[in-house]
Amino acid sequence: MTASKTVQEKARPMIRTCSIWRALEVVGDTPTLLILEAIWLGQRRFDRIRQNSGLQKALISNRLKRLTESGILTKEAYTSSPPRYNYVLTEKGQALYWTSLMLLRWERRWASQENSLMPLLRHSGCGKITSPEPMCPHCKEIVRPQDVTWEEGPGVGWMAPIYSRRRQRRDADGKSLDTPAIFTEAAELMGDRWAGLILRSVFTHLRKFDEILKDTAIASNILSDRLNWLVETGILEPRKYQDHPERFEYFLTEKGLDYYPVLVMLQKWGDAYYASPEGPPVLLRHKNCGKRLDAYVGCSECKEPVYPQEMTYELVPKKQADKK
Repeated sequence: MTASKTVQEKARPMIRTCSIWRALEVVGDTPTLLILEAIWLGQRRFDRIRQNSGLQKALISNRLKRLTESGILTKEAYTSSPPRYNYVLTEKGQALYWTSLMLLRWERRWASQENSLMPLLRHSGCGKITSPEPMCPHCKEIVRPQDVTWEEGPGVGWMAPIYSRRRQRRDADGKSLDTPAIFTEAAELMGDRWAGLILRSVFTHLRKFDEILKDTAIASNILSDRLNWLVETGILEPRKYQDHPERFEYFLTEKGLDYYPVLVMLQKWGDAYYASPEGPPVLLRHKNCGKRLDAYVGCSECKEPVYPQEMTYELVPKKQADKK
């Protein structure tokens, strides 16, 4: 290794070890989320995924390859000449189910598109229509961000972020009108990894521009752009704390706070598959019962954990789903 290379590596910005960031490196991409949405809805063949997602063929091929290489999907041939495949979720892929349900929860509460479709979920465990919630396994209460504290875990450390270029979807064409649109705003938000890292910082009470910049190692122009976008979409609220020059702190709105369960479940998935050998970098504690928090997604009716094989759904207009 040359001396100049050593100096370059030492000068690289570092960020706190984070299972959320590691998870977002794999699934924090809007086309990826739209493909996973299609598969959750039962569309496992290429053409069906394309119809459901509205994405271009080349983009779908690229993301299916990435998802297969990362162990989230596996290919099962259903014809041999020419070879064609079903794309099936592995155990690792199915473990994203709780994250998907929390994205659905947030979308249902905050999406501005009233003409979108929503799955009306039924839990076979109790036979009732359910609105799954993040829950504490000890006291069975719904987990809310103000009731959770965090501390450094055994896997805490620093890592160099790898900001690979990916297509952004915010300015791209949306799905066609004849395909189900479920994860719209939620996919845009989770599909922007920089936004996810900023929200991680704000949830840990780092609210000033310089604090977030140091914590995320995002380029300052990108950070400004994402902060402005998060304000425009109603997720963050700027509050001025200095006049000359103007400087702001960024606080979570109700809409922003309600995104917390998505990050909790994404962290849980990241801890399971991407934590260091020493253990998770962050430990959560539920203030209501005082115990370590290993949150799960439970049925709103019976409080039991919900799993893919126990859930059925019916796609209905969002207005109809909101009445249930």
